[in-house]
Amino acid sequence: MEKEENQNNTIKESQDSEKETPEIKKNLDTEDNNNAEQNKEKSKEITPEEKITELEDKVARTFAEMENQRRRFEKEKEEAFEYGGYSFAKEALNLIDNLERSKHVLETDEKLKNTEALKKSLEHLEIIKKDTISIFEKNNIKAIESINKKLDPNFHQAMIEIEDDTKEPGTIIQEIQKGFTIKDRLLRPSLVGVSKKISKKEEKTLKNEENIKDK
Repeated sequence: MEKEENQNNTIKESQDSEKETPEIKKNLDTEDNNNAEQNKEKSKEITPEEKITELEDKVARTFAEMENQRRRFEKEKEEAFEYGGYSFAKEALNLIDNLERSKHVLETDEKLKNTEALKKSLEHLEIIKKDTISIFEKNNIKAIESINKKLDPNFHQAMIEIEDDTKEPGTIIQEIQKGFTIKDRLLRPSLVGVSKKISKKEEKTLKNEENIKDK
């Protein structure tokens, strides 16, 4: 009986040993993998020369970024100096507009027509206008030439089309509001009227009217 019991214990220990073997093998495989990874990482460690090269590259990039920032700062500073009065100059153009409106009101006043008072008032307004434009020009604010020029979208804004066969289509024949530039930048565009060809229907009507007058 005792012998049989010993045999059973031996068989059980053998079975337990067989069960533990795969787990132990798995642990050993994991340990081997870890060692392999560590060896791989050690093999990837950069050399002192590579480290120096990497640091030199970082320093070069830093200096390049600093230089770009310095250039941007210089450009912004120059623009602030050259165009710092842009908003003020744009608002100041209202002075010229108001002078033109005042002149128009006086010229269309029936009570003042052909009077000495009107003549003197218009002369004074013209002097003020010329002085204002002169001050603008000294500060690089210049009027845009428009009349008899070809329409340029960079400087002119067409408000109306006027039929005129004596001018090439797209020629400015009326200036509604004067435009200005400040240095090489547009302050405001000129508002203009441009020529266009008379339509065939209207041309025929005009010819009929001329024929009637001739008769």
